[in-house]
Formats: sequence, structure tokens, C-alpha cells
Amino acid sequence: MLNFENTESAFEYQSKKELKKAYFLFSLLKYPFLVKLGSILTVIAFKMGLPIKSIVKTTIFRQFCGGESIDESEDRISQLARYNVGTILDYCVEGKENDNDFEKTKDEIIQSIIKAKENQHIPFSVFKVTGLGPSSIIRKANYHEELDDKEKLALKSIKKRVNEICKKAHDNQVSIFIDAEDSWFQDFIDELALDMMLTYNKKSAIIFNTIQLYRHDRLHYMKNLITKCKDSRVKCGLKIVRGAYMEKEREQAKINGYEDPIHATKQDTDKDYNKAIDHCLNHIDALSICAGTHNEFSTKYLTEKMSKLNLKNNDNRVWFAQLLGMSDHISFNLSKNGYNTAKYVPYGPIKEVLPYLIRRAKENTSVAGQTGRELSLIKKEIKRRKSGNIS
Repeated sequence: MLNFENTESAFEYQSKKELKKAYFLFSLLKYPFLVKLGSILTVIAFKMGLPIKSIVKTTIFRQFCGGESIDESEDRISQLARYNVGTILDYCVEGKENDNDFEKTKDEIIQSIIKAKENQHIPFSVFKVTGLGPSSIIRKANYHEELDDKEKLALKSIKKRVNEICKKAHDNQVSIFIDAEDSWFQDFIDELALDMMLTYNKKSAIIFNTIQLYRHDRLHYMKNLITKCKDSRVKCGLKIVRGAYMEKEREQAKINGYEDPIHATKQDTDKDYNKAIDHCLNHIDALSICAGTHNEFSTKYLTEKMSKLNLKNNDNRVWFAQLLGMSDHISFNLSKNGYNTAKYVPYGPIKEVLPYLIRRAKENTSVAGQTGRELSLIKKEIKRRKSGNIS
């Protein structure tokens, strides 16, 4: 029986010491002022060359990241695997703007694919298109603006890198997620994703596009994408999420005077998310999905829908995923009940992963109830262990 209140299963993989560290960290993340101040000071300290790397590594980095490299992430991969939770290695280096860095990122993603091929506990790989080329070029291409010869060459290189990654995934039969990004990049990403699906998804869902349901146009887009894939006789791969860039999206819409692409209310987002689950499962013979959600209701909704359609808990066309360091009560209770479950495990050099860590910290303060929920569950488990004298 799926029970998200079962903290024994949720935190079985963590020692008492690790639980206390997590509790302390989430206690700090409750306060937006502390998160904002801490983020600014950490960035300044790194720029000044102050010796704070070890502090960051043993606190927030340890909570939300696997390691500084694939090899360093091995312990985390093994730890999760002992509880039947898979790992999705996510190279989280952001903000690069030259060809050498883009090639290095491409090569690193390919290494994560090779690692996934070797290790059955790594069910997916993942990448961001903006990590493979200048964001300014991607933005121009998104709006079909005219490019000069140098920009055309840069755009060609982006497409080449994406194809190299997707071909490697196909050749090694490793499914790969193309992450969703800001709306001013997303149309271009969607075009690339469809092209890769038509090329590499002829036998199975290797390439997955990501659908952010906090956008009011994405349910319609998702339905059309499924239809296009069916008409083309290829499998559709979909990762469905709520979304991660709401405040920035609203701000840009206001500044530039266009319609806000985000749903007016969270309730509208929730409705579209669950409608997306319905539609995907009603067309499950034509696709594979990964529900990337920290929402308990949507998770149970999907498991109940699977049951009604007589789909096995471990049907390989249906996966669940959460971020490392968050919502363990969902991940580990799902896996305990036989559902296909994985954790996004970010990795990379600490200084270069810092933007991701800051975003993760801010997200925990902005998502209503997220930090409070984490704290209450950790506190419950600490109390349970204390009463049972469990280490």
C-alpha cells in the first residue's frame, strides 16, 4: 500500500547524522532572507578565492548533488540502487558561452550515456540545449530572426552537438531527456526534440521531450506532439513536469509586453498536469512517460490511473522522478511498492554547479509548503528512531 507518511521507508537510506544535517539545512531554507543573503555571500566568497569549498560541499552540495564528477557520484548511485531507486546523472554546469566549453559539455553528457549503458541502475540521461551553444543564438533561432554567417555556423554546431548526443543514446539504447527551458528558447528546443524523435524513436522511446504544464499552452502542444509521433509511426517520449522558471517568465512577459505564458493559478497548473497524465495513459501504447513531480496528489493520481488501466506497477513505459535531496517520502515509498523510480542526481565542479544550488535553495523557499513538508517528515523520522533507539 502506497503511503507517503511512511518515514521509515523514506529515510531508511540515511543515517541519524545525515538526517540531522538535512534537518538543519531545511531549517535554514525556510527563511528567504537567509537564502538570498547566503547566496550572495557564497558567490562573492568564491570570486574572492576564499576557502569555503569544503563548507559548501559538506552542506548544500551534499544534500542536492552526487559529486564533482561521474566517478565521485558512484557512492550515491550505489546508495540509491540498494533501495531500487535509479539515478539520472545531470551535468549541471551552466552559463558557458564558448565553443570549447560547449564541446566539453557535449563530451560529458556522452560519458553519462556510456555510464548508463554500463550500469542498469541509471535508466536515463539528460541534457539542456542551452548548455550546447550560445543562448543568444538559440533565442534568435527561437523567434526565427535573421542570422549572420557566423551565427548560422554556431546554430549548425548546436544542432550537430544535439544530434551527436541523441545518436549516442540511440546506439547504446539509453533513453535521454531533453530538458525544458525558458519560453524564449522552448520553440527551438521543441523543433529539435521532434526531429530527434523522428530520427531515433522508430522502435522505442529513446528521445524524451519535457512538457512544463505551468504554461497554459503546453497540454495542447503535448497532445499534438503525441499525434504527430503516432502519424509518423515513432514512439513519443515525454517527461511531464510543472515547471521551474515561473517568476522569470512572468517578469519577462511584463517587461516585453506579451501575454504571460504561465497559468493564472496553481490550481490550473494542477488540472493540466493531471489531464496530461490521463491523456498519456490513454495513449500508453504509443509512448513512454516520466512523471517528474514532487506533488503527492499527482503521484497518487498516476498510480491509481495505472491500476484502473491494469498496468503493472513496474510497467517500463511509466517512470517517476524527483530531485536528489527532496521528496524522499515520495521516491522511496514508490520504489518500495514496485514503481519505476529515479532521482535526478546533479554533478559537476562545485564552483560551476553553484548557480544550480542557488536556484534549488530559492525554489525551496518559494514553493508553498515544500520546506515545511520536508522538515516535518525528517522530524517525524528522527523522533521515531529516538523512541525505538535506532541509529
